[in-house]
Amino acid sequence: MSRAQTARRKRANGVESWQRILDAAVEIAGERGYEGTSIAAVSAKCGLPASSIYWHFKNKDDLIAAVIERSFETWRAAVVLPGETAGTPLETPRALATNVAKSLVDAPDFLRLGLMLALERRPEEPRGRAVFLQVRDIVRDQVTETIRVLFPELDEDAVRILTSYAVAGIDGLFVQQEMTGEAVDLVTLFELHAQLVYEAAIRMATRSQV
Repeated sequence: MSRAQTARRKRANGVESWQRILDAAVEIAGERGYEGTSIAAVSAKCGLPASSIYWHFKNKDDLIAAVIERSFETWRAAVVLPGETAGTPLETPRALATNVAKSLVDAPDFLRLGLMLALERRPEEPRGRAVFLQVRDIVRDQVTETIRVLFPELDEDAVRILTSYAVAGIDGLFVQQEMTGEAVDLVTLFELHAQLVYEAAIRMATRSQV
């Protein structure tokens, strides 16, 4: 085997190990939370020695941060933003809500683990929590931009309130689905939430023009 082939095989093995470690960390964190997750538990789950995990990640916090980053990229790739010709103005937020709901059904780890970290306060903030809050800002920015495009007459205070309400609703509906399982139709609830946000925006825009 040539030196180049050996190098490629090592890189492939490294990527495979990295994926196995993150997959195991997702399962452990989902079952036990941040505090219950340990390098030893992840090692036992993925079948790789702890030394292999430390080769990729310097500590548990670094590992959880990588889990958040990967799961966010998976989630974002699953979200298909509606095009400019999505139909009536209401159909744009409804289409976005539908895509977000479906993506959370298929790739829930980002929000599940992120909310878990965000709700746990510690004297020293874990890097994973900081990463989640950073990528969450990207989501907020997307919601804000959608509201601005649909309702250019709204001032920044109104846009901020609607954005906070929209994101809070997403969090709440997702938590409800996690608590009750498949009994909740997340897509239907997200579409209803989008309609309520849209109607609230219309009322706010009407008041601002009076």
